[in-house]
Amino acid sequence: MKVEQNRTDELNVELSLHIVKDDYQDKRKKKLNEHRRTAEIKGFRKGMVPMGLIEKIYGQSCLVDAVNDLISESLNNYIKENGLKVIGEPLPAEDQPQVEWKDGNDFSFKFDIALAPKVDFELSAKDEIPYYRINITKEAKAEMKENLLKQYGSLEEGGAAKAEDFIIADFEQGDTKVEGTYVALRSVAEPVRPSFVGLKAGDSIDVNVNEAFVNEEDRAAMLKVRKEELAGLEPVYRMTVKNVKTFVSAPLTQETFDKIFGEGNVKSEEEFDAKIEERLAAEYAQESEFRFGKDAKDYLVKKADIALPEKFLKRWIYVANDGKFTKEDIEKEFPLFIEDYRWQMVRDYLMEKFSVKIEEADLLASAKGYAAYQFAMYGIGNVPDDQLESYARTILSQEKESRRVLEQVEDSKTLAAVKGAVTVKEKKISVEKFRELK
Repeated sequence: MKVEQNRTDELNVELSLHIVKDDYQDKRKKKLNEHRRTAEIKGFRKGMVPMGLIEKIYGQSCLVDAVNDLISESLNNYIKENGLKVIGEPLPAEDQPQVEWKDGNDFSFKFDIALAPKVDFELSAKDEIPYYRINITKEAKAEMKENLLKQYGSLEEGGAAKAEDFIIADFEQGDTKVEGTYVALRSVAEPVRPSFVGLKAGDSIDVNVNEAFVNEEDRAAMLKVRKEELAGLEPVYRMTVKNVKTFVSAPLTQETFDKIFGEGNVKSEEEFDAKIEERLAAEYAQESEFRFGKDAKDYLVKKADIALPEKFLKRWIYVANDGKFTKEDIEKEFPLFIEDYRWQMVRDYLMEKFSVKIEEADLLASAKGYAAYQFAMYGIGNVPDDQLESYARTILSQEKESRRVLEQVEDSKTLAAVKGAVTVKEKKISVEKFRELK
């Protein structure tokens, strides 16, 4: 068997494989004998089928399998023996001629191989990456305090409905009556909302539900019908208000403090305000770290200046995903893919350069942090550590989630190492200006 290499440029290689009968004959015979031992053909005992019949039935498929096995072995051996660092997998050349699968024939195949570029750059104090320190203002503390008290507030009986209130109403149209429908005024379309503001228990108005509730799923739920039935309904209903509910923020009491921060952790409004500042500082620090990560990745990828075989990569993504994505899909998403791919190469280089190691404890800590965040999203704080750990281990047992956590930890530990090698230039900034950054 003969293998020829044609290096088309710095990142692309074309391998030509020339296969003759003697190269594949033994493999083909072995596959035919395997079929003879296992084939179950009517009129013959297992293992006693004449080889001529086996040849007739399985001859071509055994030829194809034998040659493909030989191709795979040859490509892998060539890559290994020549120390090639490749991207993806070898792909059949786009101008590969039609193959005539006939025993005794010689075969020629061409494969495209993409080479991984070398990543090599140095970092020093001359490299500057910005770190934005967000100022904590009285207005921000007041807003967080108000939002927290609202979060732990309650619905109470109201008088005239305000724009943020809720009403419980009956909708009538002829003999049809839908009772006890719950309506949030903020969900009413803006042009119609003013007619709802000021309504009190016992008030009635005519409502065009198509105009007032433009979301079809919400409208169907409100009228207690299937979405498919909406088109056949007359839109005008008589709406009678039964109750008005207004949302009242939680009072500054010990019960409220305990609900928000855990029992006994806050005992006065002054301590409440201190906790607000502490929480706000933690949130801003998280946003600052995220922004630093983005800026650092952009800086490092630009400094590495990695050229990639983009044409090959687009083909490889298409083939590797077995047509799950169209070429148009790949073209559309490719800029994000290539940006992430370059960062992965830079990260792998820096992890080796700075001897970054990932321990199980790192993964568990990251998963626990994510678990705590998820609980907090549902308004559940102060989750016991053993529950967080149990949930974190469940996250790590799931392949997709575990991979996400691993990448997150690799990013954070790599960027921590980078911080120690470059100049981190702190810049104080307002939260408004910070969120305007691109």
